[in-house]
Amino acid sequence: MTVRVAFVCVQNAGRSQMSTAFGERERSERGVDDDVEILTGGTHPAESVHEEVVEVMDEVDLDLSDREPREISTEELNACDFVATMGCSTLDLDAEGPDVRDWGLDDPDGQDHERVREIRDEIEGRVSDLFDEVEGAIEEERATEVTDE
Repeated sequence: MTVRVAFVCVQNAGRSQMSTAFGERERSERGVDDDVEILTGGTHPAESVHEEVVEVMDEVDLDLSDREPREISTEELNACDFVATMGCSTLDLDAEGPDVRDWGLDDPDGQDHERVREIRDEIEGRVSDLFDEVEGAIEEERATEVTDE
């Protein structure tokens, strides 16, 4: 079983990109690369990731310079197990679909570096907490598979 996690905002140029990078790091550090698929996207993607976001993520050794904002579809999101929106989404997802949470984060676009760092650090903690839940879902699924055999 693969747990699908999506990080979504309007432009996919700041908060969701930071969340995705932290999610990829968590996935690797926790050794669940084969168990977790991470998606990111926006409802109206920007041309590029915000420069201030690239710079503050570089400070924590996460390179976003080659990332490109992309559009994400409702179908992709409905196929996810967990969807984190950044506080700017008007998504209308299937009620039977993913576990959706809105993180209500400030937009880093145009903010000074100190404020972008605060947003980055909040995202890092939220992603870590989400991955605690993701790991729980993986362990629960594995336990179910064992008892079904």
